[in-house]
Amino acid sequence: MSVLRAWLVAVVVSGVSIATSLPLVLLPQPAAAQAAETIAVEGNRRVEAETVRSYFRPAASGQLDQPTIDEGLKALIATGLFQDVRVNRVGGHIVVSVVENAVIGRVAFEGNKKIKDEQLSAEVQSKPRGTYSRAMVQSDTLRIAEIYRRSGRYDVRVTPEIIEQPSNRVDLIFTIVEGAKTGVKSIEFIGNSAFSAARLHDVIKTHESNLLSFLGNNDIYDPDRVEADRDLIRRFYLKNGFADAQVVAALTEYDPDKKGFLVTFKIEEGQQYRVGTVDFRSSIANFDASSMRSFSRVNVGSLYNVELLEKSTEEMQIEASRRGYAFAVIRPSGDRNFEAHTVSVVFNVDEGPRTYIERINLRGNTRTRDYVILREFDIAEGDAYNRALVDRAERRLKNLDYFKSVKITTEPGSSSDRVILIVEMEEKSTGDFSISGGYSTTDGALAEVSISERNLLGRGLYGKASVSYGQYSRGISLSFVEPYLLDYRVALGLDVSYRQQLANSYTSYGVTTLGFAPRLGFALREDLSLQLRYSLYQQSITLADAYNNCNNNAANASLAFNPTPAYIKNVLGGVDPTNATDSGVYGYGCYGDGESSLPVRKELANGATWTSALGYTLNYNTLDNTKNPTDGLLIDFRQDFAGVGGDVTYLKTALDTKYYTPLVSEIVSVIHLQGGILNKLGDQELRMLDHFQMGPNLVRGFASNGIGPRDITYASLGASGDALGGTKYWGASMELQMPFWFLPKEVGLKGAVYADAGSLWGYQGPTSWTATGEVNTPSCPTCGLQYDDGNVVRSSVGVGLIWASPFGPLRFDYAVPITKGKYDVVQEFRFGGGTSF
Repeated sequence: MSVLRAWLVAVVVSGVSIATSLPLVLLPQPAAAQAAETIAVEGNRRVEAETVRSYFRPAASGQLDQPTIDEGLKALIATGLFQDVRVNRVGGHIVVSVVENAVIGRVAFEGNKKIKDEQLSAEVQSKPRGTYSRAMVQSDTLRIAEIYRRSGRYDVRVTPEIIEQPSNRVDLIFTIVEGAKTGVKSIEFIGNSAFSAARLHDVIKTHESNLLSFLGNNDIYDPDRVEADRDLIRRFYLKNGFADAQVVAALTEYDPDKKGFLVTFKIEEGQQYRVGTVDFRSSIANFDASSMRSFSRVNVGSLYNVELLEKSTEEMQIEASRRGYAFAVIRPSGDRNFEAHTVSVVFNVDEGPRTYIERINLRGNTRTRDYVILREFDIAEGDAYNRALVDRAERRLKNLDYFKSVKITTEPGSSSDRVILIVEMEEKSTGDFSISGGYSTTDGALAEVSISERNLLGRGLYGKASVSYGQYSRGISLSFVEPYLLDYRVALGLDVSYRQQLANSYTSYGVTTLGFAPRLGFALREDLSLQLRYSLYQQSITLADAYNNCNNNAANASLAFNPTPAYIKNVLGGVDPTNATDSGVYGYGCYGDGESSLPVRKELANGATWTSALGYTLNYNTLDNTKNPTDGLLIDFRQDFAGVGGDVTYLKTALDTKYYTPLVSEIVSVIHLQGGILNKLGDQELRMLDHFQMGPNLVRGFASNGIGPRDITYASLGASGDALGGTKYWGASMELQMPFWFLPKEVGLKGAVYADAGSLWGYQGPTSWTATGEVNTPSCPTCGLQYDDGNVVRSSVGVGLIWASPFGPLRFDYAVPITKGKYDVVQEFRFGGGTSF
């Protein structure tokens, strides 16, 4: 038994020994263990064999095992240089067989008329002298189709064609059938009751197609734009007290019969809320939360407005950082009272995580310099991370209008308390060339050619040059703006201009102005700005001979009170300024063809006048839309002090206020108040040109310069009766603007009814001229300037037609004066407008 057991053990041990030694004796060394030098390359023509071998890197042992061969194979295929790659074992060697991709000789586009070859070439990845790849061509085909869809052509068909050429070369041809534009045929809103469909149409960017759609592209279906419209609608509701509002869906459907898309927005409005209470709480020791009350724009009793809540949070966050609480976080919360329809707002001040900004990475700015982007941040690398300041920077970058899109995201840094800011941008064209044309009843036809650049040299500078030429107005202007002077958030602007205003049916004289005006702009808040300026300009008057042929010379002054009839007839041309011949008429010869007023002729004799003035403008703007406002307040207060050198001295103050508020059924109320005063400083006489000149800009229904003090010296003899202007004015206007509900919203027509009232008075310019004998004396009380300066309230009522046309904003007004001065000039119809094309 023991012998048998010993024999079995011996067999087993022997068997194990034999089995273990078999691979060493009977199997050859596998190819996976070969060195890199044993790799053979077949089929390559342009690519060097050593380049192919370089993709097969040995493992740490110095040998090529199976995993490293697989990785090399994948890397070689990923180069896109080869149509096929195979790895085989032949004997003790590894053989890599490749089939190289062809080389592209040329890339051409056929059938494209709406999009140029240059634009398509910039978008596709397949390039001449590049390697042909089926995957790349397929990607390019989809990209071309996407470009056409972005321009509204969803019927586009793109077919790639390969033409083989000698020496393994191919020509790549993209044949394009563009198809017709696919527009938006209808936009509907479901679930809206607080706001009409017409009002919501104003909120979104997508418009319905109409007869004038060929002049724009907002009627072209764009899924990204529709998605953005969803957010615009939601933000609009949140801004107007609907805290629960949601745009649950934006449904789009292609209608083959209408050959366009039907867009439907489904809205859940919820209740409208007002602010019930506003409280402040802090969990940070020694931080007085109630001290933040002055930074809150949310008021008890007002409509709950998410935008004001966000702005309040942002300003509080910044203030907390300024006080040394770099990691403080302001978190607003709201407790809804569904029965009272109120929201109790609480601003909570808490200690946030201690996180720092490790790095700010910029992506996509190929033209704009890095510092132009980074200066919009109020934080830098190494600072405490502050989400409010990051959001503000993103908003500022978008407002620059240099980029199609801007998005700031965060990535983990090198440690748990570090974050990396990623700024993703897509640049767009910032240069503009425009030819503008317009016509108004005051200035006549006017054309302007201008070229401007908002991001000059990629440095964020603004430059513009323009030339205008019209019936009564001509000029040249150059403008330059450095938005960050010496790296501070201060804008420096420089303007140089030459303007020639010609005589017309409202003024007997022309004015030529050559000026230079530097200015500094400060953004005190998002809704409050201050501008400081200096103006230096030269003005001179031009006058036709017919309006200046009655100027008496010094000889007339010595004979002013005793001219002979012969002298009056032969020397003075029939002018009898003193009524010495008892004619009862103080000018009947040369005044027959009209004569400019004494201040005009005196200004002409004085020659060019220099004005040197310092001024400032304080602007408050909460308008919801600067082009088509429906809600908000705009206040503009300005003062100018002339006398810092120059030939004239005065202090001019003006205030202009507009308040917009929406009423029922899309009716918008506009209240416009304005006023101004010109103060004489010292003994220097005020010029007529420095006075306020008013007309339809104060009370509609009157001509340009048709209101206020007017020369009546020779009005009975056909003299021009020039407007002299005044030193004081006020104006008030009430206007109701409303859409035409029976017309499609996209037509852009609105009607207006209004009532205006105002007055201009207080002429303080020249009234006598000793050199010509035009001096009021007891013997001749009417020898000098005679003018009407009654402080009469002018008023009018009227209707208007406002058209946001593809040709630019146009306005037609018909107003009837109710009260007016005796010598005011009426102009019941007025038209003005223009555009760039």
